Amino acid sequence: MMTTTDGMPLGRKGKGSGWLDRIERFGNRLPDPVGIFLILIVILVLLSAWASAMGWSAINPANGETIHSQNLLSEANVRRLLVDMPNTFTSFKPLGLVLVVMLGAAVAERSGMFAALMQRSMRKVHGRYLTPCIFVIGLLSHHASDAAYVVIIPLAALAFASAGRHPLAGVAIVYAGISGAFAGNLVPGQFDVLILGITQTAAQMIVPDYGLNPLGNWWFTATLGLMLIPVAWFVCDRIVEPRLGKWSGTAPSDTPIALRAPNDAGTAKALRHAGIAALAVLLLFAALTMVPGYQPLVDASATGAGRMEPFYASFVAGFALLFLCSGWAYGRSIGTIGSHRDVVQMMGKGLEATTPYLVMAFFAAHFIALFSWSNLGPILAIKGAELLGQLSLPIALLLVTLLILSSVFDLAIGSASAKWSAMAPIVVPMLMLLGVSPEMTTAAYRMGDSIFNIVTPVASNFVLVLALAQRWKDDFGVGSLIALMLPFTIAIGLVGFTLIAVWSGFEIPTGPGAPATIAVIAK
Repeated sequence: MMTTTDGMPLGRKGKGSGWLDRIERFGNRLPDPVGIFLILIVILVLLSAWASAMGWSAINPANGETIHSQNLLSEANVRRLLVDMPNTFTSFKPLGLVLVVMLGAAVAERSGMFAALMQRSMRKVHGRYLTPCIFVIGLLSHHASDAAYVVIIPLAALAFASAGRHPLAGVAIVYAGISGAFAGNLVPGQFDVLILGITQTAAQMIVPDYGLNPLGNWWFTATLGLMLIPVAWFVCDRIVEPRLGKWSGTAPSDTPIALRAPNDAGTAKALRHAGIAALAVLLLFAALTMVPGYQPLVDASATGAGRMEPFYASFVAGFALLFLCSGWAYGRSIGTIGSHRDVVQMMGKGLEATTPYLVMAFFAAHFIALFSWSNLGPILAIKGAELLGQLSLPIALLLVTLLILSSVFDLAIGSASAKWSAMAPIVVPMLMLLGVSPEMTTAAYRMGDSIFNIVTPVASNFVLVLALAQRWKDDFGVGSLIALMLPFTIAIGLVGFTLIAVWSGFEIPTGPGAPATIAVIAK
């Protein structure tokens, strides 16, 4: 999307028509994301000082311990901020992930493999079906965790640009699939193990031997994912992309080969070589998981699905190796890579492109760390859950209220597992005593946690997506990204509200062996 000389969004003529345009203009008048995080840090510090002075605290129902708010201006916290600053930055989880994956992805991109793969894979996809195909890829990428942002969002933008469509529409639809529809998991994975494990611990406060399986939300999450495909398709093609206008730009300057039409014969051969290299990497990881007597990617001390946790955690390294090896093989065959020196240069150029993200990540890392040190996150979650328990509402309305509470907290607390760790010990037992199963409660929480993921600047990956979008449009600001994604947020929220109400109202099981209701007697 380009802009006119007066800063008006392309595709909109005259004086600001359209509420999304007004949101975009307002948002873009806000400070740079770095400035936003600095303002949030100042507010957080002042709030922590006030909360500490007021003695704000909450009792953790999981262990009975009192959680006290911490003054971020105390000597200990100021010392911690200044002494641990390098560690706070480097331990920021998305940072290491981005840098590791980019080392491999830069080779795959700059060798031309990504462009060739996208062009050939989408060649047989009719233009009208490109949007749902990309959205489904976003849904399926949940198992790649945060690596999906680094890898799939640039590919989606490239796919749309290659089809003559606006690349920012590609960013929007796949971002909606990865993050906005995070509760719509078509295939269960490691997050199901994590979130339902937290739920099980909370449920055992009422029924000590209560057990949950990792498939406990599958029927709900799969149904949600399938329902969101046509909804996201409509929002992207009928609302988001028309507002962007026709794209007539070029590929980012740091990917000059991205949109070149490759030689078919040479490309086919190079892609075969890349496929062989990719297969070798996949076989290596399979061997590290299945070879008897040597399984470094299996936790032998765990039980059930938890045994595979090291395998899931190795995805970041796996993607880096996959892209590095396949991109190198492709480049050697097609002629874009002559020696290992070219590979090293591509890696360096790839990391150069992450510089704006690194600056934003520094301030985002410190905001998130300070929020954690203040203890305001768990206190807010516990107080909110207690308030929920005081409401005398029908079960369906109670679950919708939990969904709303979860979505509101999502605007300030990015980690789904952190919020649920604080809330689950209160809301799960409370709703069990009201006849709601722990699985149904978890489904409502997950739905609420997904809605605002794509429009809150405090989300750890928001700044990364903004940086990726700015590769296609230099002056694309915070307001631009919020306006781009807000229609998806509204649509996903409406679907989520409806589905939770219907699911709980008709008492539909949320997964195999996971009823929506339960009859228990506290022990």
